Amino acid sequence: MVLFLKPVFQERIWGGTALRDKFNYDIPNDLTGECWAISAHPNGPNMIENGKHKGKTLDQVWNEDKTLFGNDSRDKFPLLTKILDANDKLSVQVHPDDEYALKHENEYGKTECWYILDAKEDAEIIYGVNVQDEQELNELIDNKAFDKLFKTVKVKPGDFYYVPAGTVHAIGSGIMILETQQSSDTTYRIYDYDRKDKKGNTRELHLEQSKDVINISNESPNTEPIVENRQGHKFTQFVSNEFFTVDKWDIEGSLKYEKTHDYCLVSIIEGRGTLVIDEESFEIEKGKHFILTTEDKDIKFEGDLNIIVSYPVQQ
Repeated sequence: MVLFLKPVFQERIWGGTALRDKFNYDIPNDLTGECWAISAHPNGPNMIENGKHKGKTLDQVWNEDKTLFGNDSRDKFPLLTKILDANDKLSVQVHPDDEYALKHENEYGKTECWYILDAKEDAEIIYGVNVQDEQELNELIDNKAFDKLFKTVKVKPGDFYYVPAGTVHAIGSGIMILETQQSSDTTYRIYDYDRKDKKGNTRELHLEQSKDVINISNESPNTEPIVENRQGHKFTQFVSNEFFTVDKWDIEGSLKYEKTHDYCLVSIIEGRGTLVIDEESFEIEKGKHFILTTEDKDIKFEGDLNIIVSYPVQQ
C-alpha cells in the first residue's frame, strides 16, 4: 500500500516563495522556507492522503502498522525529506552525531545530504572549516573570525553534497535543495549574520555545543556518484552509509521497479507520469512525495520523471 503524503510547511526568517513558484505548493506566507515532504517528526508530521490510513499522520501509521515498513524495529521513523527555499542565506550551523544528540538532546543526531534543485548564478554554500586543530577552532569562534573560519563552495543545479554530522555548513541565498536527513531537528547555530526576527530578537547561538561536535578535518566529506544504466534509464547513487542510501532516477518511458528494500521514500522533482502498483494507477507529478511500502509488490513507473529515492538502512 503506497502512502501519499500531504506536505507540511515551515516559516523561516530566510524563506521566500519559491516553493509556490517552482513547485506550485499552496504555501502559508512569503517567508516559507521549508517543505517537510516525508516526515514523522513531532515538529511536523505529514498526513496520509490515501488508502486505509487516510487522515492519519505518518508517525501514527509507523506506530500502528509496522508491517508496512518490514517490521522495522526502530521506535521512530528514521528519515526526513525536505525541500528548502533559501531566499536568504541560512545560519551557519553544525549537527551532532547520535551519541552526542541522544545524551544532550534526547533525539537522534543529524547526518544529511543535499541535492541542488535550483541555484542562482555564483550561488555558494559554506561547507567545512579552515583550521588545523581544536585550539585554532576555539580561538576563531571566540574571536568571531568567521571570514577566516568558514570554507565556501560554489554550487549549481544538479550538484550533490553529503553533510555528515559534525560538518559546518550553510545554504547560501538563491538556492533550493532537496534534503534527505536523519529524523532530527537538532541544530547548533554558530553564526547568524546578527539578524533579528519579527520581534527584534537575535536568534540563539550554540557556540559551546558547536565546539564539542565540529569535525575539523580538512578533507571534504563529499561522495563520488555511481552512475548506472537500468532498463535504458539513468540511475545515480549519490551516497550509501549507515543511515540511508540516496539515488536519483531519470526515467524516460517505462521502468519496472525491482525492490531492494522493504520500503523507500520517493520525491518527484521534475516531470509527470503514472505509478502503477499491482494494476492500480496513480498520477504523479513534480512536487509529489510518497512511500512505497512492504505491501507494494508489482511496481512500474511510466512517463518522463526525475525522482529522488531514499532507503533507510534496514533494522
